[in-house]
Amino acid sequence: MKAEEAIRRIEGLGCWDGAVTLTPLSGGITNLNYLAEDASGRYAVRVGEDIPEHHIMRFNELSAARAACLAGVSPAVKYNEPAITVLDFVDSHTLTPDDVRKPDTLARIVDLVKQCHTQVPLHLRGPALIFWVFHVIRDYGATLEERGSSHGALVRELVQIGNALEVASGPFDVVFGHNDLLAANLLDDGKRLWLIDYDYAGFNSPLFDLGGLASNSELSEQMERRMLEQYFETPLTEDLNRRYSAMKCASLLRETMWSMVSEITSDLDFDYAAYTAENLARFRGAHENYLQTYGAMK
Repeated sequence: MKAEEAIRRIEGLGCWDGAVTLTPLSGGITNLNYLAEDASGRYAVRVGEDIPEHHIMRFNELSAARAACLAGVSPAVKYNEPAITVLDFVDSHTLTPDDVRKPDTLARIVDLVKQCHTQVPLHLRGPALIFWVFHVIRDYGATLEERGSSHGALVRELVQIGNALEVASGPFDVVFGHNDLLAANLLDDGKRLWLIDYDYAGFNSPLFDLGGLASNSELSEQMERRMLEQYFETPLTEDLNRRYSAMKCASLLRETMWSMVSEITSDLDFDYAAYTAENLARFRGAHENYLQTYGAMK
């Protein structure tokens, strides 16, 4: 949906108390986002249709957002129509990777992520999706080949690596994951943290969220150990670290291929090519480190 149509649709929603003013919110690379203000208060408005190539289904995002509110990790949904969701606006500081790396903040984030994993599924209603990163990687590979991506020569190699990582990161526990733990999806209002944006939410291994949190904010090995030991409430074992390291590679591979697909499908004003190059380099580095530590994957 183009910005002009989005603004027209938002202004015409039946939830406003009198006139509404809209201000674009920066930072989104999947949706259009606005701050809306009317006589009753301020709200965040997310605009985006289903994106099947990215496994984004808005019914799933909406049910996850509602459950996350009931679980105490996300602001409330005020109103929704197809492709538009209005949420309570949180007056807050959007975290940066530097914020995430602060020991006290990281500890609070780990508690919040675990709360999401364990409490959100208790409040879900209706159908719910699974977000299986290895299926996503295979599907991205097929999409890139079908649409003649400029990265086509890499697809077979990347999918094969993804298949090997799937074996290496098991056996699996299953929780309800957020599956997009960028620092920008974490808010601090001065009293507590909030976890927002449930586009990719679904049942998954907890290691995917933990690996994504670490890779997106470039945590050190010491920080990763502290994160894992806090989450699992036990000293880090070699087996857990091996499985976690494989899943962290998978999270970087998925982000890389997400960007490759976005290069040929997204209309948003964002430099996806540069984002692809950045994430591909980070994935290559993490995967090489994994191979050096644990040997070739079967």
